[in-house]
Amino acid sequence: METVYFKGAPCHTCGNIPAIGTKGYCYTFVTPELKEINCADFRGRRVVLNIFPSLDTPVCAASVRRFNAEASKLKNTTVLCVSMDLPFAAGRFCSAEGLKDVIPASAFRFPMFAENYGVELVDGPLAGLLTRAVIILDEDRKVIYSELVNEITEEPHYDEALDVLR
Repeated sequence: METVYFKGAPCHTCGNIPAIGTKGYCYTFVTPELKEINCADFRGRRVVLNIFPSLDTPVCAASVRRFNAEASKLKNTTVLCVSMDLPFAAGRFCSAEGLKDVIPASAFRFPMFAENYGVELVDGPLAGLLTRAVIILDEDRKVIYSELVNEITEEPHYDEALDVLR
């Protein structure tokens, strides 16, 4: 269990995010087209898991915009923007914003992702949603970057994450 903060109030996760050097769990998500995607679809590619509570918040939306802006500059890398938002809402947001270089990925149908990656909030006002984190997996699904954002209302350390990929 990890402690993070929402507007200064402590909240807890269901476990711990994977440490650098460990093998990331396989995952399955749902895209806005209601297509299931999983880790096998990205075999041989680096994957950025941009994890957040909901696109209906300014900070979460900002993280998706920022990773979209950077994604096209990254070689052999896919950015998955992961939340419990319904796939329709994530697709609508990306369409309205013109974001085409990230993949909206809903974990709503696959709660094991949140458990395996230690990102489900188990208490506080956002309980049941995902906390804010960035996890980067290499071509063999080994964790090469792992950040659990301490204050959920703050953006992740983009430059540190992106430096791992450059």
